[in-house]
This record gives sequence, C-alpha cells and structure tokens, in this order.
Amino acid sequence: MKKIISTICLLALCSALVVPAVFAQGAVKQGPDASTVRDPELEKDSYHNLEVARHYFKTRKAYRAAIARCEEIIAGHPGFSRIDEVLYIAGESSLRLADNKGKQAAKTSPDNLRKDAREYLSRLVKEFPDSSFREQAQTDLRTLGGETATKKQ
Repeated sequence: MKKIISTICLLALCSALVVPAVFAQGAVKQGPDASTVRDPELEKDSYHNLEVARHYFKTRKAYRAAIARCEEIIAGHPGFSRIDEVLYIAGESSLRLADNKGKQAAKTSPDNLRKDAREYLSRLVKEFPDSSFREQAQTDLRTLGGETATKKQ
C-alpha cells in the first residue's frame, strides 16, 4: 500500500513539473486561434453591406454604389468571412463601369476603373484559391493583362 501511495505521489510531482513547462513552450494552446475569431457585430454589419452591394450589383446595376459598399467592408473589416465575394463584386462593378454599363455614370476614367478591377480580382485570386468566384476572376484578369502585384489590406 505504501508503494502505491509513493508511486501516486511521484506521478503527481512529475506532472506538476511537466505540465507548466509544456504550456510555457506553447505546445498546448488555450482557446481558438485568434486569427479565426470574428467579431459578431462586425460580421453582421459587413454581411448587411454585402447584401446591399449584391443588390446594387445584380438588380439595380448601380455599380458605383456597389463599389462604395464593398470598399466600406474592405476598409472596415478586412477579415470578413465573405471578403472574397466583396472583392469579386468590387472588381466586376469596376469592369462594368469601365465599359460604360449600368445606370450610373463613372466618375473616373475607364483606365483607372480597369486598374481597380485588376487589383480587386488579383487579390481575390491570390488570397482565396478555393473561392467559388476565382474562376470568373481569372477569366476577367486574362482580358485585363493578368494578375497584378497586390498589397494585402
């Protein structure tokens, strides 16, 4: 019986020394990865802006308004869970404005709009290889001269 008690005490002492050392070395993390944790209020607000941008893009053909909503999301919540769709809508809206399509007139030159479209779509292709919007973005990039070197925002 003494042998069992002494073995238990020895094990308890060893684990008291080993466990803190493991945590200190970072072998065991506590909680979820901070890069995947999203603020629910920011997500909700960004999702609302995405829905409005989608409506402007698909239904109203108001491409300037769609770009404005997308830029608001990109600037305010770059970690948004649907940022790939935001980049796609911004890029496609820029392309359509450059071609003088839609119900709103462009306020910048077609060349600048094509440059913006190329940047949005390049970022989509580079940062989101599994996006359902990637194939269309690549097709459009070929007509724009290919991908650009984009900055991560």
